[in-house]
Amino acid sequence: MTAPDTVADVLAARLKAHGVDLFFGQSLPSRLVLAAEDAGIRQIVYRTENAGGAMADGYARLRRTCGFVVAQNGPAATLLVAPLTEALHASIPIVALVQEVPSTSRGRNAFQEIDHRALFSGCSTWFGVLDDGDRAEEALDAAIRSATTGRPGPAVLMLPKDVLERPGTAGRAAPVTAAHSPRDRPRPDADAIARAWDALRTAERPLIVAGGGVVSADASAALVAFSSETGIAVATTPMGKGAIPDDDPLALGVIGNYMGPHSMTHRIRDWIGTADVVLLAGSRTNENGTDSWTLLPHDAAYLHLDIDPFEVGRNYPAHTRLIGDVRAGLTDLLAHARAQGSGIDPTVRDEAVRTVAANRSDFIGTVRRYAADDAVPLRPETIVTTIDALSPADAVFAADASYSSIWIGTFVSMPDTDRRTVLPRGIAGLGWGLPLALGAKAADPARTVVCLTGDGGFAHCWSELETAVREELPVIVVVLNNAELGYQKHAEIVQFGRATSAVVLGAVDHAAIARACGARGSTVRTRAAFVDAFTAALSSPVPVVIDVITDPDAYPPITGWDTSTALRTALSAPRTQPDEPEYPS
Repeated sequence: MTAPDTVADVLAARLKAHGVDLFFGQSLPSRLVLAAEDAGIRQIVYRTENAGGAMADGYARLRRTCGFVVAQNGPAATLLVAPLTEALHASIPIVALVQEVPSTSRGRNAFQEIDHRALFSGCSTWFGVLDDGDRAEEALDAAIRSATTGRPGPAVLMLPKDVLERPGTAGRAAPVTAAHSPRDRPRPDADAIARAWDALRTAERPLIVAGGGVVSADASAALVAFSSETGIAVATTPMGKGAIPDDDPLALGVIGNYMGPHSMTHRIRDWIGTADVVLLAGSRTNENGTDSWTLLPHDAAYLHLDIDPFEVGRNYPAHTRLIGDVRAGLTDLLAHARAQGSGIDPTVRDEAVRTVAANRSDFIGTVRRYAADDAVPLRPETIVTTIDALSPADAVFAADASYSSIWIGTFVSMPDTDRRTVLPRGIAGLGWGLPLALGAKAADPARTVVCLTGDGGFAHCWSELETAVREELPVIVVVLNNAELGYQKHAEIVQFGRATSAVVLGAVDHAAIARACGARGSTVRTRAAFVDAFTAALSSPVPVVIDVITDPDAYPPITGWDTSTALRTALSAPRTQPDEPEYPS
C-alpha cells in the first residue's frame, strides 16, 4: 500500500507547479527536502546559511524569478537575516522555507527555539507559520505572491516539523503563472503620465536617472526606446548599471559616490547639477546613488516612477508621482509622447549627445592607460579593464561589497544589455561576492560568471569554494589581494586622519585554498600572467581562483578622496608592511 502524501509532499508538488526547479539548502527541513528531491527539484547544498541566502539572491536576480532557500530553525535561521535584508533593500524576490520546532513543543524552550517572527520582522515583506497542514498550498502561494508582487522582496514561511509529517491533501487550483518577477505590471495614472511628459517636453536640460528597478523590471528596452526617441540623456545608479548600453549616444554612465577624476562620469558632475527636470526611474535615491544627496539639484522638478509608493518622494519631492511598474511606465510615457506629436527641442538632444561624447572620450583614454599599465604590484583598474576586454559579450560580473563593487561599476563595460552585473548594493555586506556568483551560475550555467572580491571579503566565504566544486558551478573568482581592508583603511584615514589596527591582514595563499577544495588556483603578480591565467580560466570545467597581488595604495574614484590631504599624506609615507604578502612555505 502506498503511504498517503504528507504535508511536505504537498508543498514539494506545489513548488514544482510554480516552476521551481532548484533551491539552496542544507538538508533541513529534512522532510520537505526529501519530498522536493523526490519530485525532481534540485538541492544546491551550501556550507553556511548566510551564503545560501545570497545564492538565492543571485539566482533570483539573473533569472528574474523567485529564489528559494531552506534552513533549520534557531541559529541557522539567524544567519539568513543578513542576506534577506540585502534582498529587502535591493527588491529581490526570495522565499525562505524555515523549519520550526514542533507545534506541540512551542513555547516550552524546545531545542533551538527562538522568536522567529521577531527575528525576521525587519528583513521580510511577509511572515507566516504553517500550523494547519490542510492550508499548505495556500500558505506557499501567499509567500510566493508576497515575494513577487508589488515591490519584490523576501518572504518567510515557517514549517513546524510535526506539521510537515502529517497527512496532506492537495486540492487548490494549479497556479496560473510560475514564480517569476515582476508578476504584475500596474500602469501609472494616465493623467500623471501626461503631466510628466509636459514637464519633460518643456525642460531645458532633462535627465533620466535609471536605478536597479529598471534592470529588475526588465525595462531596459523600454528605457532605451524612450531615451532614443525623446533625446533625453540617461545616467544610471550603481544598481542600474546595464540598464542602457554604455555606447548609447545618450548614456552618461554610472553616477553616485564614485565620480572622482578617473571615473566614467567625473566631468559631467556639474552638468548633472544643472538639470531642471529629472525622471527617477526605479531608483530608491539612496545615499551612495546620490553621493549623499548632494549630486542631484534640489531645485529641479522631479518625476518619480516606481512600483513602491513610499519610495516616491522619499528624498526628492515628487512634482509628479508615477506609481507603477517601471517598464509599463516608460512604455506609456513613450506612447503619450508619440501621440502628442510635439517633441523635445532638438537642441536638447544635441547638447546631451555632445556632453556624452566628450565625457566618454575622456574616460576611454583613462581605460586605455590602465589597460596597458605593467606596473607592479598591479592596480585593480588594470585587472578589471583586462577582465572586461577578455570576457564574453554575455558575461555576468558578480562582486563583493566595498571596493570590488566600485571597480566593477566603473571599469566593466556594458556594450549591450546582454551583460549583467550582480552587486550587493542593498546593504552592501562583505562576503557575498562568491555566493552571488554561484547563484547566478546556477541560474544560467552556460554563461561565464566572474566574481571580483577583495581578500577581506573573500575570507567570509572561502568554504563555498567546496560548494562550487561539488555542485559543478565553474565560476571564475578573481581575488584582489592587498593584505588589508582597503576601503576601511582609506575611509578611516579620510575621516579621522589615521586607521585602526584592524585594517592590516595576514598573508593568505588563496590559490592553495582553491586547490585544497578541488578547484584550480594560481597566484599572479604581472599583467601578462593575469592575461594568461584569466584566458585559461574561461574554458575551465571547474571553478578557478586567481589570486592577484595588488597595490595596497590603490583606491577607486570615490568622490572627494582625491582631494583628501590626510589620504595623500598617509599613502606617501614609507610603508610599514611588505608590498605583497609572503606566504608561509
